[in-house]
Amino acid sequence: MAVTADAVTANWGVWGAIPAAVQPWTYLTKVAEAGGSPFLLPPMHEAVEDLMAGADALLITGGADIDPARYGAERDPRTFPPDELRDATDLAALAVAERRGIPVLGICRGLQVIAVSRGGTLHQHLPAHAPTVPGRHTLRDITVAPDSVLGRVLGGSTTGQCHHHQGVAEAGEGLRATAWAREDGVIEAVEDPGARFLVGFQPHAEEGGAEITGLFKAFVDAAW
Repeated sequence: MAVTADAVTANWGVWGAIPAAVQPWTYLTKVAEAGGSPFLLPPMHEAVEDLMAGADALLITGGADIDPARYGAERDPRTFPPDELRDATDLAALAVAERRGIPVLGICRGLQVIAVSRGGTLHQHLPAHAPTVPGRHTLRDITVAPDSVLGRVLGGSTTGQCHHHQGVAEAGEGLRATAWAREDGVIEAVEDPGARFLVGFQPHAEEGGAEITGLFKAFVDAAW
């Protein structure tokens, strides 16, 4: 199962400030605990086709803000500088996954990538949703459509761990909004009802307990 990764500068043993492809360990462990075998998909656009040839599912992880130009908007001053290579890689990997009909799960930024890929748009800054403390998740109550993949997994409501300041404004072609923030109705999930499994979920399910990480089990099971 391909798991999208970031390119960052990292300290590595005695080596300092070297380029590395990384992703928080929790994404990988949640896939493995659900019965999948994860591998990192580095932000290398030219390698996407070859790497995705060996994937039976795609997990699009959290990360930087998407370039607003990709959904036809001017960059808001509060939108962080885009990672153009990550944007290109994630969108290319998603296109391959959809072409092959394999399961896709998008978490946080991953939800936004899915929406943008279908012509959807984003709110570039949602003050009420921005992290209270950078690096710490905020608990948010979420209403879930019962007649959805998420509804079958999570029931009619859940509490998600969120760390984002942007959100989906328009879901995009063929996508259905299936979860909303209880306090203000901001979209927290989208799905493609016609796909084998294509779900985008704004909260960081990889950081949640068993009541929410069942989403990973549904994702992995869909690959078999």
